[in-house]
Amino acid sequence: MDWQVLTRELSLYLESQVRVGFLGSGVGLSLVLGFGVAYACYYLNSIAKKPQLVASNDRFCRFLEEYCPVVTETYYPTIWCWEGRVQTLLRPFITSRPQVQYRNELIKTADGGQISLDWFDNNDSSYYPDASTRPTVLLLPGLTGTSKESYILHMIHQSETLGYRCVVFNNRGIAGEELLTPRTYCAANTEDLEAVIHHVHSLHPSAPFMAAGVSMGGMLLLNYLGKTGRDTPLMAAAIFSAGWNVFESVESLEKPLNWLLFNYYLTTCLQSSISRHRQMLEKLFDMDLVMKARTVREFDKQFTSVMFGYRSIDDYYEDASPCRKLKSVGIPVLCLNSVDDVFSPAHAIPVETAKQNANVALVLTSCGGHIGFLEGIWPRKCTYMDRVFKQFVQAVFEHGNKIFSM
Repeated sequence: MDWQVLTRELSLYLESQVRVGFLGSGVGLSLVLGFGVAYACYYLNSIAKKPQLVASNDRFCRFLEEYCPVVTETYYPTIWCWEGRVQTLLRPFITSRPQVQYRNELIKTADGGQISLDWFDNNDSSYYPDASTRPTVLLLPGLTGTSKESYILHMIHQSETLGYRCVVFNNRGIAGEELLTPRTYCAANTEDLEAVIHHVHSLHPSAPFMAAGVSMGGMLLLNYLGKTGRDTPLMAAAIFSAGWNVFESVESLEKPLNWLLFNYYLTTCLQSSISRHRQMLEKLFDMDLVMKARTVREFDKQFTSVMFGYRSIDDYYEDASPCRKLKSVGIPVLCLNSVDDVFSPAHAIPVETAKQNANVALVLTSCGGHIGFLEGIWPRKCTYMDRVFKQFVQAVFEHGNKIFSM
């Protein structure tokens, strides 16, 4: 499209529709038109861009170009809220919340705990009426997220239209179930995820099976894949807005503006998620001290790193950083990040490491924030992230044989 022609036609149209007396004189109209044209040019030249696709495997690239073309098309962020922080803040309030009816299941763990799974069985699927072979997507929400998060609901809605089944892995103690042992969760420990994957696969061993993780859920999934390599029942995985290097993530979130907008709120969410289990957790922790934390780092130092037996918070953060395990991923993985995500700074995205693993593809947008990726004038429904999820999941389940022999 010739954008110069577009902006010229836009100017002529506005001049024909707006009276010369607008704002009191033709000067006001000229200013408005000038600003509008300048903003449109800036947006089209600097904001709307094709994402960067990083993949060393030409076969994987061709597969994505053919069956997941959204990763090669220009991403047009919502024109009035394209900045990363704004997208991050507005997404939960702007996007709709599709209605989903779950079937809850509580499974026991080896240490006496329990995990809450929310199933969307999609029994009305016309594409896959046989439940034993219906493709299954395991969804992992973010740090304090559950199956009720809008981005999870949208993923399920996209999966429903394709005929797939979904199951949401809620981290311990966060989805309303009781905490039976003084243990919650973290990004580094994959024991609960391993138990869930084994459980889901054992129920439907003939069903194609993949997973998608968002934010901390993506970090946990990457750490699991780095640990297991090819020894997993998962066919492939999709990762959205993962924090690749936890040291860089917490440093970014501790900058004054980011602390004010995100860090303090996240810390209070973490504290709230454990406060109703206080009686159980007080057996091992000084809960008064934990509840005084004012940053995620302070919370992890007093609570998370201690819970999982790390000698220091640095040891925990090193173990929790997926960038250290990316080389060992043994199945096809598509990872979407925005370079303006304050939760995962651009310089910490492991581009060079990704190039060393033929199973990994990174999709990097210039805008989108953290789990934002809003597009359209009024982005109530589908986001760019939703479209990437839908196309990649469908590509894997319906054409995956073309990449599994890589």
